[in-house]
Amino acid sequence: MKRLVLALTSALSCVAYAAPEVYVIDSSHTLPRFEYNHLGLSNQVSRFDKTTGKVTLDRATKQGSVDIAIDTRSVNTGSTLFNAHIQGEDFLDTAQYPSITFKSNNLKFEGDKLVAVEGDLTIKDVTKPVTLTVTSFNCMLHPMKKRNACGAVATTKIKRSDFKTGKHAPAVSDEMTLTIPIEAVKE
Repeated sequence: MKRLVLALTSALSCVAYAAPEVYVIDSSHTLPRFEYNHLGLSNQVSRFDKTTGKVTLDRATKQGSVDIAIDTRSVNTGSTLFNAHIQGEDFLDTAQYPSITFKSNNLKFEGDKLVAVEGDLTIKDVTKPVTLTVTSFNCMLHPMKKRNACGAVATTKIKRSDFKTGKHAPAVSDEMTLTIPIEAVKE
């Protein structure tokens, strides 16, 4: 009987330890970038200035989810004129499609290190599976907010034409790199 009670107590304490934690994206430190080659002359890097979402993480079981929404109207190319061009119908069509989303329930770990996130990327109502390669991942007590926080840098390559944004390809490269540096603070 004592063994049964001890086993149940041990199992319950493991369940409590393995509880998922929810982290809210810090939009001032989560600024997704996209990069493409322009006419074979240069690689252009632009970003989005507004991102929201949540990350649920259970580090003990190495499971979790990611739900990110990028406000396409917040595109920042460094030029007001070019921002309007990218927001137009030929590219992001932000009037009709105000957000890009990434949703995942499939986190990949090597040991305790998060190395990839497999999920669905939606741009202009086109959803495609993508794998974000995680090049940096860390969780710690946030020194200013005094709450647990996690951060990562995740990257994938996509084809603009797969998402109805491929105007001027191949002169403007069809392949585009999407990088999401993310910081999130525990609820």
